[in-house]
Amino acid sequence: MLRMFRLLSSTLGRLRVVGFAEGVSFLVLLGIAMPLKYLLGQPEAVRMVGMAHGLLFVLYVLLVIMAAIEHSWSFKKAVLAFVASLVPFGTFWADKKLFQE
Repeated sequence: MLRMFRLLSSTLGRLRVVGFAEGVSFLVLLGIAMPLKYLLGQPEAVRMVGMAHGLLFVLYVLLVIMAAIEHSWSFKKAVLAFVASLVPFGTFWADKKLFQE
């Protein structure tokens, strides 16, 4: 619990937490909600998960911009962090390769 509070106290920590949640929501959207919609005709899951994922995506992008400014990231690193959010498992890669303090 204390580790979580430490993570949330910095921009980079918040980016890591939101990046994890965004990555999980993307996988749930692609792996569970979309099949429920298209294979079983149940679009409700896409509506709920899609809205959560959209909010987390926007937060992720804003936090990438904030972290890039605060930590003077190169343009390449900032673009890689953004592109990571467009690829399944990308935010998990970004956490290991880009977001370590």
